[in-house]
Amino acid sequence: MAGAEMIHDLTLRGRQKLTMTGVSEVLSFEDTSVVLRTEMGTLVVQGSNLQLKTLSTDGGQVAVEGTVAALIYEEPRQGGWLRRLLG
Repeated sequence: MAGAEMIHDLTLRGRQKLTMTGVSEVLSFEDTSVVLRTEMGTLVVQGSNLQLKTLSTDGGQVAVEGTVAALIYEEPRQGGWLRRLLG
């Protein structure tokens, strides 16, 4: 979406149904983890029997069903390895 930022929201119902908006890309998908690029950083969904139920590019809507064990946001890395080395 050029010039407009998508809003990232998520709703988890009973640890069984996760719905999200503001997802720009599905980076990987397995039955134990789903990795998504969102407006708030990379989101890793961990669990079991995970199934991708909805994927819509309008608003970046995604729905995942299964047993959700963890939701982990990874912060984007700032600079390269040389910048981290030189501090």
